[in-house]
Amino acid sequence: MRFLLAVLLALALVQPGFAATARERLVVEPAWLAKRLDDPALVILQVGDRAGYAAGHIPGAHLVSLADFAAPPRGPDPLILELPEPEALRARLMALGVSQRSRIVVVPTRDGIQSATRVVFTLDAAGLGRRTVLLNGGTAAWKAADGALSTEVPAPRPGRRRPIRFKPLVVDADFVKANARRRGYAVVDARAPEFFSGSRSGGTAARPHKAGHVAGARSVPFVEVTTPDQKLASPEAIAARFQAAGVKKGDTVIAYCHVGQQASATLFAARTLGLDVLLYDGSFEDWSRRDGPVEE
Repeated sequence: MRFLLAVLLALALVQPGFAATARERLVVEPAWLAKRLDDPALVILQVGDRAGYAAGHIPGAHLVSLADFAAPPRGPDPLILELPEPEALRARLMALGVSQRSRIVVVPTRDGIQSATRVVFTLDAAGLGRRTVLLNGGTAAWKAADGALSTEVPAPRPGRRRPIRFKPLVVDADFVKANARRRGYAVVDARAPEFFSGSRSGGTAARPHKAGHVAGARSVPFVEVTTPDQKLASPEAIAARFQAAGVKKGDTVIAYCHVGQQASATLFAARTLGLDVLLYDGSFEDWSRRDGPVEE
C-alpha cells in the first residue's frame, strides 16, 4: 500500500502544470497564461486605471481597482483600504464572472505590484487563495513576451458564488502588541527603510504618522522582495531577506505598512516561502492614532 501511494505521488509530481512549490502555486508567467486564454474558467483581473486599460490589455482581462476590493470610507476620518463587506465583495466578484470553479489571474500594471498583491490578499481572505495566481511582471511582461493586446472590453458572464466568509487573516493593534515579541510570530514592517528608522514619517500634513516603527518589528521592505518591473524577486533573494530580518521557518509573519497596501506584497513574498501570514490592516496609520509604542 505504501509503495502504491509513493508511485501515485511520483506520477503526480511529473504531471504538466503540477505546482511543486508554494511559489509555483501562487505565481505564473506569461507563457502559462498564453496557453490558457481560451479556458472558460479563467478570469483575468487587471489592476490599474482606465487609460492604461484602454490603451491595450491582455485579451479577456477585466479592469479592476483597489476601490473594488475595499470597504468604502465611512465617518469623518476613516482608515484607508480596509476589507470590504463579504456580500459586497461577493456581488462584485459575480459581476466580474467569478464562479466557484473560476481560476483568477491578477495582473499588475504601472499602478505597482503592491496594488495587485492587495487584490490577491483580499481574494485569499475571501477563501479564493487556492484559485488565485499573480502574473509575474504583469502587462509589461506580457508585452515583452510578444503577447497580443486587445482594446475590446469583454462582457462577463455573471458568475455564481456561495456567500463569503472571510478567513481570519486580518489582525488588530491589540494582536500586534501581544505577539510582537512572541516566539513563533514575526512582525515585519513593509515600508521603505527611512520610515522604519524614523528618519522620515508617513501620513499627511494634517495627520502625520509617528516616527519610527512598531516596537519589536523587523524591516522587510516590499521593494526588497519585489522588482521595479512588477515582478517578485528571486526565491533566493526573498528567502535571504526574510532570514536577515530574523524570520524563521514556521514563523507566522504579521506585516504592516502605511495603510495595508505595501504590506500585501511583503506577505505575498512570504507566502511563496510557505510561511503563514497575517495582515495588520490598519497598519501604521492605525498604530499612530492609537499611540502604539514605537522604536527608532
